[in-house]
Amino acid sequence: MKKLLIAFSMMIFALGFSQKLDNIQSGEYLNYRIHYGLLNAGTATLTTLKTTYKGQPHFYVKGYGKTTGAVRAFFKVEDYYESYINYNTGLPSFYVRNVQEGTYTQHFETSFNHNNHTLMLTDKEKNTSRVVNSVKGIQDMLSAFYYLRSLEPTELKIGSVKKLNVWIDDEMFPFQIKIVGSENIKTKFGTINALKIVPQVMSGRVFKDKEGVTMWVSNDKNLVPLAIKAELAVGSLKASIDSYKNVKYPLNFSK
Repeated sequence: MKKLLIAFSMMIFALGFSQKLDNIQSGEYLNYRIHYGLLNAGTATLTTLKTTYKGQPHFYVKGYGKTTGAVRAFFKVEDYYESYINYNTGLPSFYVRNVQEGTYTQHFETSFNHNNHTLMLTDKEKNTSRVVNSVKGIQDMLSAFYYLRSLEPTELKIGSVKKLNVWIDDEMFPFQIKIVGSENIKTKFGTINALKIVPQVMSGRVFKDKEGVTMWVSNDKNLVPLAIKAELAVGSLKASIDSYKNVKYPLNFSK
């Protein structure tokens, strides 16, 4: 399930180093159903609340993923992610990854210093902390999701390639995404026009090849991820939007 959740989170990236989060609304709720092959494998949920962190306006974002059904019976997963994202810059200030996947557990907390391009990584299980050199504009797995959604559709032209450095677990990874087209896709709510995006990722570790993931996001100011397909090293992952609340702009589904 760790690979499924990383796949879900990895593919949502953006370009640039400062972007106000005007397209996101406090109280937004997004829920996704995850399938592994023919199995109903799990769910992933994202919630957003506007708050204050160290005297600055932030979005407090919580991500939660778990296995369900038959998969949960033999492999229980409870994954929690949290991020405080500066509302005016779109950059993360504090990030938490606290996961339990079978017998494996991990609990990291990361504090970002964007002024001197460093971060403080704390391993809560080992009770250790260390300072790590970073780069300008680094994102965490959740903040990258909201950063992309803060862009205007005109900034995501078909054929464009965008790059970003993303902090995952306890190390940084360079990624890029390519906008390959737009098409109408079917969802449980109806048909909607979507941008088709291909993230380029490291092959061999999670995915079959560098372009083993395809994502569709609403072709509007919301840029809500609607569906995801990933060819993993073993099997395939599919995720689709299952419910949503309080998105800022109407999602224009047609029957």
